[in-house]
Amino acid sequence: MRIGDAAAAAGTTPRALRFYEERGLLPPPRRTASGQRDYTERDMARIRVVRRLLALGLTVADVRACADRIDLLLAQPGRRCSAPEPGAARGVVDQRLAALDAEIARLTALRESLAHEIAAPA
Repeated sequence: MRIGDAAAAAGTTPRALRFYEERGLLPPPRRTASGQRDYTERDMARIRVVRRLLALGLTVADVRACADRIDLLLAQPGRRCSAPEPGAARGVVDQRLAALDAEIARLTALRESLAHEIAAPA
């Protein structure tokens, strides 16, 4: 499958697929004789996992840090990303959860400050 078709099937753009490849989230796909990228069904499955992880709030750096473990998710489709398991992937998820918790706390405090300012008599 050529890059445009692969991108459309994954709900993204060819530019995003090239970006994922450049950043190490996807291995380079095989090439046709004319040098065009040719994505397999396995490549498409990996693209879907990468997009799902990014949609869950992981950053590109987070996904890159555990990109070698994406094949585990492909090999065991029912496997949850949060399954307790030692290793880099678990550490990345724990760090992202901590960062999200800190950001939620910061935004909650900001909201409370704003609400207090609005409610205070001028």
